[in-house]
Amino acid sequence: MVRTELREHIFKMLFQIEFNEAEEMPEHLKYYFETLEDAAEKDKEYIQKKYEAVVAHVPEIDRIINENAKGWKTARMNKVDLTILRLAVYEMKWDEEIPTGVAINEAVELAKKFSGNDGPSFVNGVLGKIAQQEPGA
Repeated sequence: MVRTELREHIFKMLFQIEFNEAEEMPEHLKYYFETLEDAAEKDKEYIQKKYEAVVAHVPEIDRIINENAKGWKTARMNKVDLTILRLAVYEMKWDEEIPTGVAINEAVELAKKFSGNDGPSFVNGVLGKIAQQEPGA
């Protein structure tokens, strides 16, 4: 699988945390992986590892989002946009393999595919503000 496909699967798994209890998620993940017929074992490992890494940082990620989403708080956000932002902020702050520009671009593409009309510009705006705070920006 290419990284864009992997990211989409991570997004879909992260989206589920909004609607399921934490202790239920291992069962949901197991089922999700059973439906991924074209995924190699290394792809499933990558997806699960990154999913778990993002989930471990959700409180800190949400704080960063809340500080940068003018007029919006994570509790009121569209859940699709929130999930996309969480994944992108994780990639920007903790995933050294993903350049900031790529994280933002991929997040906007996810928003175009899964969010409403305002999603891509909202996601781009919030992530752009966060990126300006990056060292060297």
